Parts: sequence; C-alpha cells; structure tokens
Amino acid sequence: MKLYVYEHCPYCVRARMIFGVKNIDFELGIIMEADIETPTKMIGKKMVPILQKDDGSYMGESLDIVHYVDQLDKPILTADADNKISQWEQEYGSVIFKLAVPRFTKADFKELETAEAREYFYAREEKSFGDLEALINMSDDFIQQLEPGLDVLAPLVKERARSDFEISDITLWPILYSLSIVKGVNFPQDVKDYMERVSGISNVPLLFDKVI
Repeated sequence: MKLYVYEHCPYCVRARMIFGVKNIDFELGIIMEADIETPTKMIGKKMVPILQKDDGSYMGESLDIVHYVDQLDKPILTADADNKISQWEQEYGSVIFKLAVPRFTKADFKELETAEAREYFYAREEKSFGDLEALINMSDDFIQQLEPGLDVLAPLVKERARSDFEISDITLWPILYSLSIVKGVNFPQDVKDYMERVSGISNVPLLFDKVI
C-alpha cells in the first residue's frame, strides 16, 4: 500500500499513525501542494491523504483510511471517542490552527520544496485563515488563550497513557503535532510526555525541529 500525504497536514498524520501503531509496512508518497492533477486523477478532487490499496484502487478521507487499515487485521480502535477529548478538540482546535497554519507556510516540508508549491499553499491558507502575518503577530495572545486549555488537557492525556490506543488518540495527537511547530508554547509535562510517547508508538516525528 502507498499513502500519499502532505507532511504538514494533521489529517494525513492520522492516516500515518495507524500504520505505525499497527506496525504495517507502507510506502509514503508526497504530493506537491500546487499539484492539482495527481490527486484529482486518484479521487476526483485535490485532497489528501490518499491511500492506494494493494489492488491499485484509491481511497480518500483520513478516518476512512484509518478504519480500513485497522480492519486489515485484529482491530484496535474498538472504543468510542472520549467525549472530554472531543470537547477539548472543539474548544481549542481553532486557536491551535491559527498558530500552526501560518508557520506551516514558512517551514521546510517536502510538499513546499518549489516556489510554486509554497506560493500556492500560502494563497490557499490565506484564503481560509485571513492575513497570515497578522496571525503570526498575534501569537502571544493566542498562546495565552491556549495555555489554560493545555492545563485542562494534562490530566486527560495522563489518563490516556494508562489506556489502550484508541480513536481519540488518532484525532487528538495530530492537533498537538501541529502545535509542536509553535515557538513559545509551554507544554505541561504530562502533555509533552503524551506527545512523545504517541510519536514513538506511531513512528511519526513531532515538529519541534521546525519550530517557528
């Protein structure tokens, strides 16, 4: 199987995680940000992740891919989502992406290696999020809004550390992955421990080496 992704994309991270957690071999492919033709040929639109199955057919939608891969052998994602985690994602996800997305446009990712790809990505995200430089300049305010939420999250992920890997990890960890690119965030130790533990389990590195 081959999984096509953008490195920065948290939805792509979801799909990468299940392969790592279940120790299933796969090939990782990168689609350039300005490449509309390739994903459109595969699934009819410009969207990632895209899974190319062993039979040559393609599948989109991150959670559909996650559940498909999970069902290939003994499923592990058998529990419902943790409501407290889901509520936290809804409450704090927006501010996290206001911090992370402008930095994604500036960082070194394979899908942004050409000027055309980076310009395309910048324009796309500016259309979605507004003035990206203004968001960068508001970082201190966003971090101030977020840090009480990280304190709320700490006991929830400490509890997750004692539980089996579940769908809540698949949805939560990519949000924290995105946040790991942001300079100046004070992660509570339990949150940082969770981030690093799941990174090791899923074989997806965090973005601390790209911090902006």
